Amino acid sequence: MRARRLRASLKGWGGVATMAVVCALVAVFALCVPLSGPGIGDGRAVTQASQATVEKAEEDCEAPEKQTLSPSSADGGTIQAIKDREGEKRKLIVGVDQNSYRWGYRNPNSGKTAELEGFDIDLVHRIAEDILGDPDAVQFKAIPTDQRIPAIQDGRVDMVVRTMTINCARIADVAFSAPYFKTGQQVLAPKSSPVKGYDDTLADRRICTAAGSTAYSTLEADQKDGKLPATTDISTTVPNQLDCLVRLQLGEVDAVVTDGALAASQAAQDPTVQLKGDAFTAEYYGVAMKKDADDLVRRVNQILVDYRKDTANGWQASYDKWLSATLGKDAKKSEPPAPQYLRST
Repeated sequence: MRARRLRASLKGWGGVATMAVVCALVAVFALCVPLSGPGIGDGRAVTQASQATVEKAEEDCEAPEKQTLSPSSADGGTIQAIKDREGEKRKLIVGVDQNSYRWGYRNPNSGKTAELEGFDIDLVHRIAEDILGDPDAVQFKAIPTDQRIPAIQDGRVDMVVRTMTINCARIADVAFSAPYFKTGQQVLAPKSSPVKGYDDTLADRRICTAAGSTAYSTLEADQKDGKLPATTDISTTVPNQLDCLVRLQLGEVDAVVTDGALAASQAAQDPTVQLKGDAFTAEYYGVAMKKDADDLVRRVNQILVDYRKDTANGWQASYDKWLSATLGKDAKKSEPPAPQYLRST
């Protein structure tokens, strides 16, 4: 049964496994640079080390998607430092995903193995065009889910644009832009599975999540509160969310919990799996930057205002190109509400 399901999943677009192999090969030639060094690797270890800070931030936090600065087009120290980079180094350095279909991925059938595509990638090009005058003035760095915050804090990237949910724990460590996408956690499982959604049918089931993701923290909290069956096994975590789908295909887990927007793209790649039940959270993606990069945060927020107004080449056009096939033609449920900002000081 497992072998048949895996073979079925490798048809059509090329399969997740095929994409993963291609991504691994092209990474040698692409601009993606693996991150290493102190504090990077085990997202849970980092979380444990700052647990007191996280708990305090969560106590004081309300509506994290509104904890951002008002828009501005002015250059400050952070932006000027980016502009002052010389020669080939005069690029915006951005942490992205290279494995999320239609968000940030390398299409093995495009013939352009060194180029990334997707909804997040379109936004990165727009930011680079505004700040540096060239949409291609970008150095992409592929970053696992659990390394997004360390990469920003260590100064390895200027920002992360990688389906990153704004939440109370994270705003203690990094600054976020206003939301640019709305989604929610959902369950992904084989079509033949008895799992019906985020409910008691997950009892005695093995769930996979990405380490350092909001999915894992939600499952952990819900299991402690009795909202998730105590017999549900949530111990399987992986560096990259795509790895969960591969585990599911191999029969090593029974379900995946991740953002519905990502899960829908994965279901489009593999006809043997589907979303089970409705989203059980409401979450917003934001661009993440260093805590003290106020001018860059304000600039990105201004870019997002203009991006959403640009009907020809902005947010809607990118949604239509990359996401309408998996999330539906009506983008209203995915478009975040009008942004709200902290008072200027």
